Amino acid sequence: MQFPAPPPDTCVMYLVRHGATAHNLAHPPRIQGWRSNPPLSEQGLAQAEATGRLLESLAVARIVASPLLRARQTADAIARPHGLAVEIVDSLHEGDVGDWEGMSWAEIERAHPQAYRNFLDDPGQHPYLGGETMTQVIERTSPAFEQLLADHPGQNVIVVAHNIVNRAYLAHLLKLPMKYVRDIPQSNCGVNVLHGRAGKISAVTINLGIHLP
Repeated sequence: MQFPAPPPDTCVMYLVRHGATAHNLAHPPRIQGWRSNPPLSEQGLAQAEATGRLLESLAVARIVASPLLRARQTADAIARPHGLAVEIVDSLHEGDVGDWEGMSWAEIERAHPQAYRNFLDDPGQHPYLGGETMTQVIERTSPAFEQLLADHPGQNVIVVAHNIVNRAYLAHLLKLPMKYVRDIPQSNCGVNVLHGRAGKISAVTINLGIHLP
């Protein structure tokens, strides 16, 4: 796929969610935050390779990833055609889901009904039980996103992060109330396109998935 070159005053960021792990593919899926560090599944590896093929025609200035294995494996597959080393940015690790690590949403609702309802009502103020709020995720990750976009006018950068991280930052850019954050689709290896120009950041494309097997 051919992508246009960025305007000289605009940085284009391709923000990718990592490929699928066993928890993502479970029925029902299980929540995984920064405390779990599984590898990609076979399907996840195929998704990462497909994303690498989608983005191989880009002229890329930098490829950045969360320190978690699933993000690094995805970024490595994307970086391979470009001959670039993947840079690790620690602050882009997945959200802290606290006591809900490894649980399904149905299990959470049964085990912690009040905390579950509070979280659904306003995850910007109410955390994953024992973990982060969406507001805290935004505060942790925004500086890295903003710095990358400011540093590379006229260039493309690729960032591989996570479901919670991507959704929270996209909701922030779209000025959505945080109670709607879970309505933002983020498929495994879905690609979001962000533009940074003159200090203003906008979400142009959300969850592109035409390349996925």
